[in-house]
Amino acid sequence: MKNPIKFIQEVKQEAFKVSWPTGKETVQGALMVFAMAVVMSLFFLLLDQVLKFFLELLLKASL
Repeated sequence: MKNPIKFIQEVKQEAFKVSWPTGKETVQGALMVFAMAVVMSLFFLLLDQVLKFFLELLLKASL
């Protein structure tokens, strides 16, 4: 890096080229993340209950 001033100018130019998401896109993305978190938590809850049920059956059968 021979010329730090030129480097800073190029960084500034590149920063202005960044296209930030709109407010609507941000809200949609956040809602998708929230929805996926709910779906996954329900899936793991169901999986946990099914495994618990079969484990209890297995333990009762072995007694």
